[in-house]
Amino acid sequence: MTISIRKKIAISFILFIMVSTLIWFLNYYKYDLINEKLQIIEKKDQVFNLILEARRFEKNYFLFSNADDLSHAIDYVKQAEIRLKEIIAVHSRYTLERDLEKRHQMLTEYRHALQSIINHSTSPSSTSMPVADQRASSIVKQKEQIRDLGHRLTNDFESILVRERRLAIRLVHESGYYLYLALAAIFVLTFGIAVFMYFNINKPLESIEIAIRKIASGAYAGIPASSSGDVFDSLVTSLNHMIHELNRRNEQLVQSEKLASLGTLTSGVAHELNNPLNNISTSVQILIEEIDEENTEFKRELLEETEKQVERARDIVKALLEFSRKGAFNPKPTPFKKLMTRTLQMVKGDLPSSVDLQVNISEHIQADLDAQRIQQVLINLVQNGVQAMPDGGTLKISADQPEGEDHFCFRISDTGVGIEKDVLSKIFDPFFTTKTDGRGSGLGLSISHGIIQQHKGHILVESRPGEGTTFTVCLPNRLTSKI
Repeated sequence: MTISIRKKIAISFILFIMVSTLIWFLNYYKYDLINEKLQIIEKKDQVFNLILEARRFEKNYFLFSNADDLSHAIDYVKQAEIRLKEIIAVHSRYTLERDLEKRHQMLTEYRHALQSIINHSTSPSSTSMPVADQRASSIVKQKEQIRDLGHRLTNDFESILVRERRLAIRLVHESGYYLYLALAAIFVLTFGIAVFMYFNINKPLESIEIAIRKIASGAYAGIPASSSGDVFDSLVTSLNHMIHELNRRNEQLVQSEKLASLGTLTSGVAHELNNPLNNISTSVQILIEEIDEENTEFKRELLEETEKQVERARDIVKALLEFSRKGAFNPKPTPFKKLMTRTLQMVKGDLPSSVDLQVNISEHIQADLDAQRIQQVLINLVQNGVQAMPDGGTLKISADQPEGEDHFCFRISDTGVGIEKDVLSKIFDPFFTTKTDGRGSGLGLSISHGIIQQHKGHILVESRPGEGTTFTVCLPNRLTSKI
């Protein structure tokens, strides 16, 4: 089962959020635990200090027998009990020492022992010797008990504090490791998502973008199929269908433009055919008139001339049919001057007498060309030049190959009305035309531009209003690859 790109993106972000949330909770738990430990250490340290103060007053009492020292000691023990009770109530889940109730019981016993000393010291003295000895013995035992309890409490809480501090330090170090691990996990997850985005989103989009640029430049090649198995497959399929339709319609437009060009070539073709037909007619009439005469040599010359004129008419019709015929792109070695000569023969009747035609083409230029398509470009550029000079002018056609270069360039210049600067950038756009009299479809230059690009060449235009226009077309002498 294939997963759509939307689901993949959703899963990626959900995974990222879940991992980030888990990392956040782990780090928050560590932070909360360290915070609790610090509070526990602070409060246990207070209990420990209170016990030390109580023991200090206890020792002072045993040294100086001042009852106030015992009272102070008891007060400190009571405060220690309150603090320890607070630790048990609030922090029992986080404290390292679980048996704090036992320590609290020891504090209570310690306080009671101190209290019993006060009670004995304030009770009336007995004159009975046995009672006095018994009382003295009891006080000694209580002192020993107090010292023992105080010593145990001091050692216990000191040991507890040491362990709690060690645990807190270890938690701080672990927290640092957790932060590094969290950073590494986020980096790995981010890198993984970035790689996923690149191969599943960015790369297919790049291939589509490159293909669309090629389409915009006139190369209607299909977009390579995507292997992501998601919405991009559907998008590529739709775009390829659109490209197929563009190719089909572009061929239709090319053919339509050819037919439109044929309409404008009618007068030239009629003129070219009229000359050989007149010659044929004249020769046939002479033959009819002199059919009974025995001048066979003269008759043979007339028939040979008639055959030549028929061949000439056939070549004109053949060239016209080849131009109008729809065919695949098929470049072949073609002498450019010969191609230009044939083209000018087709448009000769369309050239008014007010236009001075000047042709200067090198004899040795030969290139791999699709003759029909380049002929269409030549006819279009020549016709545009003639139409730009309604009052007459000069139409120059030249071609040369720079020495040592692998390309040649031809130029078609007129001295007509020229093209405005703000219009110049639009002349190769489909259906754009400056002709307002209905003579232009706006497809000629657009199709010509596509044909030149198909030959891996380029076309440039220079124009100044009122001075004329020059179209320069550069084509490779040998195509390295065929489309």
